[in-house]
Amino acid sequence: MKRRLQKKYIILILGYSVALILIPYVLDYRSKSSHIKDGYQQQKCPDLESAIALWSSTRTGNSTEVEDYGNRSQSRTHIYLHATWRTGSSFLGELFNQHPDVFYLYEPMWNMWQALYPGDAGSLQGAVRDMMNSLFRCDFSVLKLYAGSSNVSTSFIFGWKTNKVICSEPLCKAYKKHEIGLVQGDVCSKCQPRDLKELEKECKKYPVMVIKDVRVLDLAVLVPLMRDPAINLQIVQLFRDPRAVHNSRMKSKLALVKESIQVLRSKKQTDKYKRLLVPSNRVHRAENYVSSAMELICDNWLSDMLLVMNAPQWVKRNYIQLKYEDLVLRPVDELQRLYRFSNLTLSPAMEKFVMNMTHGQGYSSDKPFLISSRDAKEAIYAWRERLNVEQVNQVEAYCSEVMKHLGYQKRNMDKT
Repeated sequence: MKRRLQKKYIILILGYSVALILIPYVLDYRSKSSHIKDGYQQQKCPDLESAIALWSSTRTGNSTEVEDYGNRSQSRTHIYLHATWRTGSSFLGELFNQHPDVFYLYEPMWNMWQALYPGDAGSLQGAVRDMMNSLFRCDFSVLKLYAGSSNVSTSFIFGWKTNKVICSEPLCKAYKKHEIGLVQGDVCSKCQPRDLKELEKECKKYPVMVIKDVRVLDLAVLVPLMRDPAINLQIVQLFRDPRAVHNSRMKSKLALVKESIQVLRSKKQTDKYKRLLVPSNRVHRAENYVSSAMELICDNWLSDMLLVMNAPQWVKRNYIQLKYEDLVLRPVDELQRLYRFSNLTLSPAMEKFVMNMTHGQGYSSDKPFLISSRDAKEAIYAWRERLNVEQVNQVEAYCSEVMKHLGYQKRNMDKT
């Protein structure tokens, strides 16, 4: 009798579990079917349509509201560096890390992604935005949610060994914030860990706060922070030639495979991306996953461009687009434009710093995630020597629209 009851309970539990798994897929299928019947095309970005509708509702609403968003005064500037992996975002972030008036955080959402793995990137977008919301208010207690049993201090924050605020007075005597120059990790690692409350206190002193990360998949996720008058988020979006990005990703594929899978899983229910999660060559799985994620990255870029094109003027005033190639070939001019947007002044010391960083020796060091002085032209065109014809043609095929919008010319390589 007991065994029969146990079997019944097991069957009920299994049935309930299967139902929970199938219901989202059934609803998703019905939603897609209704869209097809009505003649709509499948959207690349699920948030794009609703975000554009948000712009439209703002545009047709009270006209004074539109002006308020563009002209509201604040005592503090909040900036998010919106980029993806291997676009040169660490170098861009360093230009803010060095400025004496900037409180800079390098990829604070990394801890979250590690703690919630193997969660797909799409399901983490709300949590990423909520964390950013807290951080911009100098509330770092949110980091404790993803620390596990670790004691959270300044040494818990990702990239802390090169953070100018953490490694400078008054938190540490290793450096002075107003002195321009790269922070050496082995020097900063000797700094004593400080409580997050002390870091929060320092955070509130700075007129400009900048967060650099690569885990916001599309710009639409940040709309609520742009509308929030307490934050009034400004966005710097960094682009780079997709072929150069692909080349750099291949070079760092083992370090990127985990997050590439998370990105691909975010679109696993769409027919377009199902094939990307099943590598055709199982021997080179890491390379296949990292390569496949590039297609999704280009789709997200295109969605961002469409979103900004349909945005009202107050949004466009709080958004700036930057190309990596322009930044490293015309560093002083582009840094001047970047700092003007960020309410920062460009000093002779920073001009010298950015020139030295873009006129170094060679393409990169043995450590691809290390910030160092590089030869800008070699960094831009390295893909021409390192990617084969098939790889170039593949990237140009699924990133063609993005390349057209950004002004990157196809190489038209033949297989001969």
